[in-house]
Amino acid sequence: MSTPQPQSSSPQPSGPVSKDRAYRSPAGISGGVLVLALVLWLGIDALVAGDGSTRWKALAALVFLVPLVAAYTVRPAVFANDDRMRVRNPFRVIVLPWSRVDSFRSAYTNEVFTEGGAKYQLWSVPVSLRGRKKAARQEDRRALGGAGGRRRGSVLGGMGQFGSRGDGVGSGAVEADGPVRAEADKVMDELRELWEARQAAEGSRGEVTVRWAYEVIVPVVVGAVALGVLLGVG
Repeated sequence: MSTPQPQSSSPQPSGPVSKDRAYRSPAGISGGVLVLALVLWLGIDALVAGDGSTRWKALAALVFLVPLVAAYTVRPAVFANDDRMRVRNPFRVIVLPWSRVDSFRSAYTNEVFTEGGAKYQLWSVPVSLRGRKKAARQEDRRALGGAGGRRRGSVLGGMGQFGSRGDGVGSGAVEADGPVRAEADKVMDELRELWEARQAAEGSRGEVTVRWAYEVIVPVVVGAVALGVLLGVG
């Protein structure tokens, strides 16, 4: 008699899970790394060279400042795949299935809105007014150079249409690449396109979840309280 094989009760995925696209701020990360290096250097120096009370204050300051600086600079990120987007902000992680997203807005900050009217800021995609002005100037230069580029292309046997982006050589570059956009605006365009394509998909259904980042909040609070007590005591 053959022995029946046990059957797994856990459901198997119907298809491969799409890979997350990660969006971070290189400027924020580089700035955060520099600030963290400065804080650690000063804090460790105080721990090594200071007296008893100074060492405790330095330790409390490190416990307070290191996670706080990291939370606002290194930690923020947006992860997006075919089913949902996950927003990792300084003190919260928000998971938004595409079916629950209502709109995106780009003004002085980049934000996502849910169907219920909740608003969440995308910390890792900061708006750069300077970047927008630079992109507008590049677009103006390319538009003004379009006619000249077409004339050069006719002389070169049509080669002008393969000019590099933003160099104003030929109208083909404008049509192929589209308007010049700031990096943050490009990211928002990608998120909007993914949302519009996937909001009605079966795998994009679900509920919005918000989780507080206690791994950041707890040491910040503990360090702040300890530092306040030590400074008060003297």
